[in-house]
Amino acid sequence: MSTRPAVIVTGVAGNLGRRLLLQLGDFDVTGVDVRAPEGASLGRFEQMDLGTESASTQLIDLLRATGATTVVHLAFIVDPLRSGVLDEQHMWQVNVAGTARVMEAISVVNRYGGAVSKFIYPSSVAVYGPETDDLVDENSPLKARSLPYALHKQECEEVVRYRQEWMTGCRTYMLRPHIFAGATVENYMIGTLRGTFFGNGKRAARMKDEGKRLPALLPWGKQYLEKKIQFAHVDDVARLIAHLLRRPPDNDPQLTVLNVAGRGEPLTIQQCTQIAGTKIRRVPSQRIARIIAQKMWDWGISGAPPEALPYMMGSYTMNTSRLKAFLGAEYENVIQFTVEGALRDSVQANAESASAS
Repeated sequence: MSTRPAVIVTGVAGNLGRRLLLQLGDFDVTGVDVRAPEGASLGRFEQMDLGTESASTQLIDLLRATGATTVVHLAFIVDPLRSGVLDEQHMWQVNVAGTARVMEAISVVNRYGGAVSKFIYPSSVAVYGPETDDLVDENSPLKARSLPYALHKQECEEVVRYRQEWMTGCRTYMLRPHIFAGATVENYMIGTLRGTFFGNGKRAARMKDEGKRLPALLPWGKQYLEKKIQFAHVDDVARLIAHLLRRPPDNDPQLTVLNVAGRGEPLTIQQCTQIAGTKIRRVPSQRIARIIAQKMWDWGISGAPPEALPYMMGSYTMNTSRLKAFLGAEYENVIQFTVEGALRDSVQANAESASAS
């Protein structure tokens, strides 16, 4: 029997899950997902669809069998197109109901002698909405809109706040990372800045084969170039979760909420496109940008849904002073990338890949 601390990681096959595994050599990790992560070293893997009712019983049995003291809940459908889950109701079942099922399982196990002492859940900057007033702190109102991913993250936060008191003896850590960046990351914003977020249509495949890049859509007006944004390197988020796993929880409150972004100043959209070397296509208005984005989505050229457009053209930045105070002397050991460095790592990896092909 292993003497290492036991931890369960849901969504272990996702990018953050795989990056987190590299940080957990001193833990006995049980991974949960609909498929096993390729090439990853796990103590145990449990195939599970958190979008189904039976997952609750599976989780309870798994928690008891492993004796896990921590649950890291990463399972979440971000991109329906790339995940293959196009039904929004199924997406909600995995994202929102799945989060409730995980927390309910912890509640049941702890009620009958279990010892799960930590629950770690990454939310998202998207819960603040696509436009914020300067640097928002953790007490700012949540104003998610348009994008199912953002709306589900906000609803999950309500679930976490409501259910965390039921998990007797378990402290909850809710992270709000900004847009993930890094060499291994592919998401709406990074893909747009790389010019590589293609859809699944034939025209997109042809453009990709020809080495073409998609331009970034932006309405006319200097204010759109000056919109500000931050990034959180996926490896920094993995290091933060690993830090939380090793951190003695005794002096932490029942619920800890932390904004997470790279060190240093935010970047403007203009700076981001210059760093990425991406062309900007200016259009007369947001309405026209939405029409073009819809057409590119319908024709399978772009992989970014029109609902994501407000977030891709917005200005939303966070105050991370609480994170700095929380980590103290460990801050720069955990958050190793600046905002700019995280973005450069993303686009440099794409440039190296393109030159090698």
